[in-house]
Amino acid sequence: MTDPAATPLYPLALRLEGRRVLVVGGGAVATRRVPALLDAGAEVVVVSPRLTPALTALVDAGRLRWEPRTFTPSDVDGAWLVQVAIDDPVAAEEVSRAAEERRVFCVRADDRTRASAWTPAVTRHGPVTVAVLGGGNPRHAVAVRDAIRDFLDARPDVADARPEAGAAPPETRPATRAESRPRERPESGAPVDGADAVARGGGWVALVGAGPGDPELITVKGRRLLGQADVVVADRLVPGLLLDALRPEVELIDAAKIPYGPARAQEEINKILVDRARAGRAVVRLKGGDPYVFGRGGEEALACAAAGVPVIVVPGVTSAVAAPGAAGIPVTHRGVAHEFTVVSGHLPPGDPNSLVDWAALARLRGTVVVLMGLKNLPAIVEVLVRHGRPATTPAAVVQEGTTGQQRVLRCALGELVARVRAAAIRPPAVVVVGEVADVLATVPSASVER
Repeated sequence: MTDPAATPLYPLALRLEGRRVLVVGGGAVATRRVPALLDAGAEVVVVSPRLTPALTALVDAGRLRWEPRTFTPSDVDGAWLVQVAIDDPVAAEEVSRAAEERRVFCVRADDRTRASAWTPAVTRHGPVTVAVLGGGNPRHAVAVRDAIRDFLDARPDVADARPEAGAAPPETRPATRAESRPRERPESGAPVDGADAVARGGGWVALVGAGPGDPELITVKGRRLLGQADVVVADRLVPGLLLDALRPEVELIDAAKIPYGPARAQEEINKILVDRARAGRAVVRLKGGDPYVFGRGGEEALACAAAGVPVIVVPGVTSAVAAPGAAGIPVTHRGVAHEFTVVSGHLPPGDPNSLVDWAALARLRGTVVVLMGLKNLPAIVEVLVRHGRPATTPAAVVQEGTTGQQRVLRCALGELVARVRAAAIRPPAVVVVGEVADVLATVPSASVER
C-alpha cells in the first residue's frame, strides 16, 4: 500500500444530515466519535455487543440506533460513511474490506494506513470549523489545530465577523501556548503546569466543569487543561464534542453516572484519579455543569488531598442558571424574584436521607430550581403545593438546555406532572418554579411547549 503520508489528500466537508453512518464498536473510541456525527445530523447506527454508559444514554434518548451484536458485512449496506472504533485488527480489517467492496469511505481508529478516510483535528468557533490533517501524524495535526484555536481565542473577530472589502489583514499574532498559558497552582501550592509536572515526575488532577451542554460554554481555562491532559475521566453529561477534540493518545475513562441506572462507585473514581496522578499523569476529571454543584467534586478533592495529589478546581457554568437562561427564564428579575434556591431532587420529599426542607422552600417567594428531580416530580409538586405554593404558580421544565435538543415546557405548577408525562420529557432536565418562569414569555425561545 502507498505510504499515506506521501499521498496528497483531498480535503472535503461532509453533509451528513439524515444520512446513515455506521459505527462499529461501542467503547471509549466510539464515545469520542459519535457526538460529532450526531451534531452533524447523521443517522448513527452502532454495531457492538456492548456499549459504554454514555452511548447507552444516547440510545435511551432515541438519538442513535444500537445493534447489540458483532459486525456482519451487510451492515455497511446503505451507509454513507463507516467509522471503525475497535482495536482488533482482524475484525477491523473485515469492516474496512466490506466498506471498500461497497465503495463506502471508512475511518479506522486502529490503523489509519488501512483506512480510506481520516478524521482531522477539529476546532469550532461559532460558524467557523477548522479541520487539520497532519500527514498521518495526529500529534502534529493536534498541535497545529491548537495553535489555530489559540489564535481564534485571542482574535474572536476573525471567526465571527467578515472583514470589510479591502481591509488589511491583522498584523498582530497570537501568543504562543507557552507565552499565554498561566502557571496553575493547586491547593497544595505546588506548580501543576503540564510541562512542569512532567519534568518533576509528578501528576495532578483538575476538577473541570464542562458547562451545561453547549461545548462552547466550557471556560477557556477548562479547555486549556483538557488540552494538557493525559487522562480524562468523564461523566455522561459532558458535551461529547469536547471528547472528540482530545489528543488521540489521551486515555478516556467513562465514569458515566446515568440517573437511576448503573454507576461506577465514587470510591473507584477517586482511586482512578489518585492512581493516575501518582503515576505522573495529568488527569482531568470532566463533569457536566460545575464540579461543586451536585457533582461530588468535593469528595474527589478530599480524596486527592488525602493522597497528597495536587488539585486544581475549575468552576463551570451550572445548568441551574444556564438552562433556564437559554430557555428565556431568568432565575431572578427586578420586582419579581430577589432570590433563587437550587436543590437536588434525586431523593423524594420525606426520604430520611434527604437534607432538603421542602416545606420551607414552599413558603419562599423566590425561585426554586430543582436538578435531578424528574423521577420524583409528583412528590415534589405535591409537597410544594401542600405547604403553600399556589398551584397556579408559573413553572417550567428545560430538557437538555443549551444544546440542539433543548425542549422547554411551561405551565402552572399544578399541571406540571401531567404535562411532563404527556410530553415525554426526560433527563437531563431542570425544573423551575416561580413567577420568573413567565416573566419573559413574550421573548422568543426555541422549542417551547405550552
